[in-house]
Amino acid sequence: MISKIKTSLLSSSAVFGAALLVSGNPVLAQELNFSDSSSDSLGYIDPLFSSGDDIADDSMSQVTNVNQLRDVSPSDWAYEALRSLVDRYGCIVGYPNQTYRGNKALSRYEFAAGLNSCLNQIERLIASSEAILREDLDTLNRLVEEFEAELATLGGRVDNLETRTAFLEDNNFSTTTKLQGEVAFTLAQAFGDDIDSETVFNDKVRLQLVSSFTGKDALITRLTAGNIGNSFQDETGTREGRFAHDGPSNNDVVIDRLHYNFSVGDLKVTTMAVLAAHHFYADVFNDGLNTGGGANGALTRFSERNPIYRHGIARSAAGVGVRYKFRDIAEISAGYIAPNGSDPDEGAGLFNGTYSAMGQLVFKPVDSFRFGVTYLRGYDTTGGTSLWGGTGTNLASASLGAPTTNDTIGTQFQWDINSGISLRGWFSYTDVDTVDDNSEKEILNYAAALVFPDLGKEGNLGAVIVGAEPYVTKLNDNDPTDDDVPFHVELFYRYQLNDNISITPGFVWLTSPNQNNDNDDIFIAAFRTTFKF
Repeated sequence: MISKIKTSLLSSSAVFGAALLVSGNPVLAQELNFSDSSSDSLGYIDPLFSSGDDIADDSMSQVTNVNQLRDVSPSDWAYEALRSLVDRYGCIVGYPNQTYRGNKALSRYEFAAGLNSCLNQIERLIASSEAILREDLDTLNRLVEEFEAELATLGGRVDNLETRTAFLEDNNFSTTTKLQGEVAFTLAQAFGDDIDSETVFNDKVRLQLVSSFTGKDALITRLTAGNIGNSFQDETGTREGRFAHDGPSNNDVVIDRLHYNFSVGDLKVTTMAVLAAHHFYADVFNDGLNTGGGANGALTRFSERNPIYRHGIARSAAGVGVRYKFRDIAEISAGYIAPNGSDPDEGAGLFNGTYSAMGQLVFKPVDSFRFGVTYLRGYDTTGGTSLWGGTGTNLASASLGAPTTNDTIGTQFQWDINSGISLRGWFSYTDVDTVDDNSEKEILNYAAALVFPDLGKEGNLGAVIVGAEPYVTKLNDNDPTDDDVPFHVELFYRYQLNDNISITPGFVWLTSPNQNNDNDDIFIAAFRTTFKF
């Protein structure tokens, strides 16, 4: 009999509440006043009509004794009904804080799903030859008749969900891997009295596979292709103003990132086999603008983050980084990368070639403000050419003709003034010396950024960045620049057409390129369209 009733019901593990069955006193659905907020009702959250967050926050557990419910007392009108259901049928559940919330309103659909929960339990009792009162069976029959329409509707919805779930399972890419994609098209041109450049249309494609094996780890494998090259470096004669998402050329597909992230207690560990870099494990204080070379943040490499995090960055680089948070007020991060870590030749490898080691302390006295102090120590067999990762003046990246050591100190901050305005900035000083002490140079870089999240509508982003890309202030006890500071001024506005498509017009103005005031200013205009999926 119960099996016959069961075939018309929703197959769910929903929660059932007070006054469904009262031993010896059958209660019809129409006798329950669901509109009266002062009366107790079913303590039930229907997973079909609630968000995942609601279910996660209000997860329930089986009640074995009605006295476990702190908000149910013997004086309540439904107390005996609840006690009967708990003792005889075990189809009552409570919230984690040991409450029942009997005064919460419910819909007829919720009541129907709760009815099904008790039917499931009664069916199990019958299957195990347990005795069931005839009055309860009669009550169930009448309730099923009363809620026939609602049960049919719920059944149809569940059938639809099961069909959709089966389709997703059959067409699932992987049970452990998610695919993240980004495609960018950029229309751009560089201008200037001494610039010979044409308008270009470039593309950049990223396909990233993120696999998790424990739920708390991530294996990141990224494929990249494009034809953007080094932006306008060849035409302008400087690394200043290179786009954040440049790099690949000829649309050759390469694996340009292979990382594995995992946790050891509160310690976050990032191992990097391809494209090791300090920004992958450390805070860079530039939310929204820093997208790791993506095409959805700042327009240029310099505006993404302090170039201190670019020391030693290369596709061939390997390394490891760790990050540990002390509650919510401080954290420490440290890492080591070797640009030729995969090369077994003498003078290369992980520990006998160029390397970059970084440590950083971050302080967050309040939620809206954080700042950090960074120290970086490096060794460069090429004489200092790998320091700035495609930013700065030519002199800043020029070789000193012999292997060098370098020490860099930096400081960064981010102050989110309110939900629509954020102020960021950084400063770093680098001292580079050849190992034979015959040559040295000192390098500065700094910037301030005014950022406008959700400008115009949610998801948009506007920003103004003013600073100086890495430039040399001292070379072998001389000042080669006559105090010419190469300023970088950038404006861009990302407009979010929808969740997956954005357009970003932007403009870059470079004064005293290559830290020489005799050089004409350079202007770069760009219009970037980004597709994310």
